[in-house]
Amino acid sequence: MSDGRVAADDPSEGSIDDLLARLGTGPDGLATAEAARRLAVHGPNETGAGRGRPAVLRFLAKFLNPLVLILLFASALSAATGDVASFAIVVFLVVASVTLDFVQETRAEAVIAALRRSVALGASVRRDGRDAAVPAATVVPGDVVRLAAGDLVPADGRLISAADLYVGEAALTGEPYPVEKRVDPEGGAADGAGAVFAGTSVISGSALAVIVRTGRATAFGRLAGSLAAAPPPTAFELGIRRFGAMILRLTVFLVLFVATVNVAFDRPWLEALMFALALAVGLTPELLPMIVTVTLSRGARRLAARRVVVKRLATMHNVGAMDVLLTDKTGTLTEARIRMIRHVDCRGADSDRVFRLAYLNSRFESGIRSALDEAILEHGEPDVSAVTKLDEVPFDFERRRVSVLLDDGGTRLLVAKGAPEDILALSSFYEAADGTVLPLDPAARAAIAAVFAGLGEDGLRALGIASRAMPADHVSAVLSDESALVFAGYAVFLDPPKASAAEAVRDLVDAGVTVRILTGDNDRVTRHVCRELGIPVRALATGEDLAAMGEDALAARVGEVDVWCRVTPAQKERVLAAWRRTGAVVGFLGDGINDASAIHAADVGISVDSGADVAKEAAGLILLDQDLRVVRDAVIEGRRTVENVTKYVLMGSSSNFGNMVSMAGASLFLPFLPMAPTQVLLNNLLYDASEAGIPFDRVDDAALARPVRWDLGLIRRFMLVLGPVSSLFDFATFYLLLRLFGPDPALFRTGWFVESLATQVLVIFLIRTRGSPLASRPHPALAALSLAAVAAALLLPVTPLGAAFGFVPLPWSFHLLLVGLVGGYLAVVEVVKRAFFRRRAAAPSHRSA
Repeated sequence: MSDGRVAADDPSEGSIDDLLARLGTGPDGLATAEAARRLAVHGPNETGAGRGRPAVLRFLAKFLNPLVLILLFASALSAATGDVASFAIVVFLVVASVTLDFVQETRAEAVIAALRRSVALGASVRRDGRDAAVPAATVVPGDVVRLAAGDLVPADGRLISAADLYVGEAALTGEPYPVEKRVDPEGGAADGAGAVFAGTSVISGSALAVIVRTGRATAFGRLAGSLAAAPPPTAFELGIRRFGAMILRLTVFLVLFVATVNVAFDRPWLEALMFALALAVGLTPELLPMIVTVTLSRGARRLAARRVVVKRLATMHNVGAMDVLLTDKTGTLTEARIRMIRHVDCRGADSDRVFRLAYLNSRFESGIRSALDEAILEHGEPDVSAVTKLDEVPFDFERRRVSVLLDDGGTRLLVAKGAPEDILALSSFYEAADGTVLPLDPAARAAIAAVFAGLGEDGLRALGIASRAMPADHVSAVLSDESALVFAGYAVFLDPPKASAAEAVRDLVDAGVTVRILTGDNDRVTRHVCRELGIPVRALATGEDLAAMGEDALAARVGEVDVWCRVTPAQKERVLAAWRRTGAVVGFLGDGINDASAIHAADVGISVDSGADVAKEAAGLILLDQDLRVVRDAVIEGRRTVENVTKYVLMGSSSNFGNMVSMAGASLFLPFLPMAPTQVLLNNLLYDASEAGIPFDRVDDAALARPVRWDLGLIRRFMLVLGPVSSLFDFATFYLLLRLFGPDPALFRTGWFVESLATQVLVIFLIRTRGSPLASRPHPALAALSLAAVAAALLLPVTPLGAAFGFVPLPWSFHLLLVGLVGGYLAVVEVVKRAFFRRRAAAPSHRSA
């Protein structure tokens, strides 16, 4: 038996029979055991784009920080000169800090990986002669895969059978128009029409394909591997990078300053170098990647409990910054439980003829089967056993209709179903109540349109139903056949408004998110739904209105229009792009093939688990329940994550920065280093450990009330205002320590180590809220870790471990001084913080960077 090792074959070459023989498979697919064996041979059907390195390599990579490498090198030189104890302590502290970072980040990434697996793409394959749903990653060469509209093709393959199959290959070729695919029995077609490729999407039709290549051997896999292109950074990621660059510049300046001063004062160059490097490590927010990852994953896990899956962590920032949400009507404002309630003729009277035509169209179409089709098929089951399908003009979102060519043994009939305005525009005749066909004169056209308008006023959706008798020798359907139609009437549906939708929209608006509706439905139905839900519609525009607008006109009106009706996929993207040009962070909620491009283009792409594969693949958030209320939950979680990351950065860029500046300044007048290099590193490790609780911290309701963006300008200003306050108290501490203890390096270093850590850590209780710290309770984990770090600093000097770091016991008088210094520092910080945020709130609003 073949092991399926034909991964290098071109799926369009050779006959199908030869290909199946080489693959050791057939129309019934593989046995389950054989598929498992081939999976072990070929590996998972993944391109490798998201495959991580082994844990050991990721752990070792964290030591490649240039500052860490230089510090380890300098400490090794110290050991070579006889100071082995300092070398051992430095290595211990560096390993402890890196391990803390690695463990927390690995846990967070495991959470995200589990969430991604929960919404991983699936595939319908033939196993043991039966259809089975399996994860797309387990598809192997030789599998026979069933494809339908909305599916992503899981791997490269060859068509065994196909019905009206159109595939979008833009992801692979850049060609925006769907390509027709057909069975090529002998493999002679030069255009590859008989082959399908991984990553492309089925627009309409259905097919069976045998898989030839999987994973990185596919055309898409080879392309992804050769380009290795990372997705463009989000605004949040760019902001984090800019913050890192700012800190790096300050770090380089401090290191050069301290090294120059100590060399100028003829101090031991090795000790001075290690002190300068230790300062650099203390100033560098090395835990920032961990804090970001853990905080975002914490938010993602909380959302998972609300049945929202976050596929990409960066989406958490974008959803917190989102200030405009564009959403479809069906399933968000309505129940998405569509029922066919009537089938009426051109006068609005019930008509079995209209239902039969609608049923025939939905029963035999092979393209995108919508909820309206399902409602038609569930409504009844007329006898169609004598009817044979000959051909089809598949549905597309520009034409907004589908036509099937049928033969009932005596006559051939084209049956069309679609948007009422379009079907009526293509009709030249209509069916009277007695079945006679009459010319569609202006009076009759107006009467038929009035019936449609009345249905819309009642909030009912409708599809236009029409037909056309075709010659007996007509064997294929083409676009030009959709003309001179005989209008039969309307299929009428009810999709009741969702009771929770009005409250969900109000909650989003109250949270500072502008909600706009984009729908393919008509304006009367949409107005009715909004009226039922109490949602104001100040201005409504249609796809025709939009088509007539230039970009400048659209930019002028986009903020005014509450509802866009009868819009095409390309028009949805235009509206989205117009909002983005205003500086808004835009979310798009959709679930269909027609929504995929807009979901991909949005800052926050949102889909639902029941949506088309292409829509879910494009989305960053996937709702397991189609409910607008959980979008508001996602918005709040996004804001919470950004606020918690900002807490860490504000703290590190103010108090920690102030302490590092103080150490650098102290080297100008102290006859000794204010702290030993190992003490600086220990201070940094305890500080980092105290901040590990920030991802779990609570956030004030006031901070969650409006969109939150990463604001580097705020961080810079906060650092320049609060940093000097920290340095001022440090210099006061220096003065008092020298007065109390004289020029005793051990007592001075011990006293300042305790004071600096206490002020650095305890200030989080003030910075974590913009209001009163007494009215905002921190998370128990943050409070416990912070108090434990301060307690460790107080107890270390009286322990053997403290002696190893050069600490000595402090007199009780110092502890009284410590209480005064820390209390005074926190009081001044609170006053300055309140003034800072009051002034910022009074300043003109601005877009954050």
